[in-house]
Parts: sequence; C-alpha cells; structure tokens
Amino acid sequence: MKLILKQAVENLGEAGQLVTVKPGYGRNYLLPQGLAYAATPGNLKRIEEEQVRVEERSRRDYLEAKRRASQFGGLTLTFTARASEGDDAEARLFGSVGVADIMEELGRRGGDLAVERRQILLDEPIKALGSFPVTIRLHADVEVEIQVQVEREDG
Repeated sequence: MKLILKQAVENLGEAGQLVTVKPGYGRNYLLPQGLAYAATPGNLKRIEEEQVRVEERSRRDYLEAKRRASQFGGLTLTFTARASEGDDAEARLFGSVGVADIMEELGRRGGDLAVERRQILLDEPIKALGSFPVTIRLHADVEVEIQVQVEREDG
C-alpha cells in the first residue's frame, strides 16, 4: 500500500515522503491516526506543489537571515554589573548576564536586531568581567557572533 506521510513517522520516513507499507499498518494505524493519506495522483500532485512552496519559503527565509546577519557585524553589547573586589581577571559578578539580558538589549536597539530567546546560543550565564563571544542563530544555516562586554559598575 502506497501512502504519503503527513508528518514524520519513526522508522518509516519524513513528512511528504512517499512510502510503501503493509495494507494493515496503513489502514489500521497510519490513516486513522492522520499520519498519512492515500497516494492518489491528485495527492501526489498536491504534495509536489507544497514542496515547491516550502523550498521557496525556505530560500526567502535564508536570504532574509543573511540580510539581518549583515546588521550584526561587529556589534558589541556592553553591560555594567556589580562585581567582587580585586582585579578584573579574578572578579566575580554579583548576579550574571544571561540570555534574557542580551535579548532585551538587542530588542532595545530595535530594527532587525530583535531576536527570540531560543536564537541566542549561550551555554551558561556570564558571571565574570570581560569580553565574551555570543553566537546568534538567525536561520539553520546562518549564525552570527557578537561580543558581550561586561564592565564593573561604578559605586
């Protein structure tokens, strides 16, 4: 039995893929669960048209991400924070600079710099003074690196 998958099915295939399964599996599981539909000529044509639209949208998203990435070039965000006494190399922050702080600062600058929380790739919050590289993923294939500078707060 030939079916077109509506969504990815483990050990079978990805969404939009034409698969051949045993009739019982297709009739009793895939079709009733809404995971697939029959591979009729009309459905095959529809899935091809849908794939063309998805490819066009993906290409547009990629080009838009590349355009936005150019605006991040050489960007440095500066944060001030209270820190322990001592020279800057050994000082620890009272608190930290995290993803939310970076997202808020980028949003405050406006325009195409605003990003979502999940786009900022920071393993753990910054808890020291200095300059740190932070990667921002604008698209699956487009990443840009900015610098986050953390300075001692006066007073």
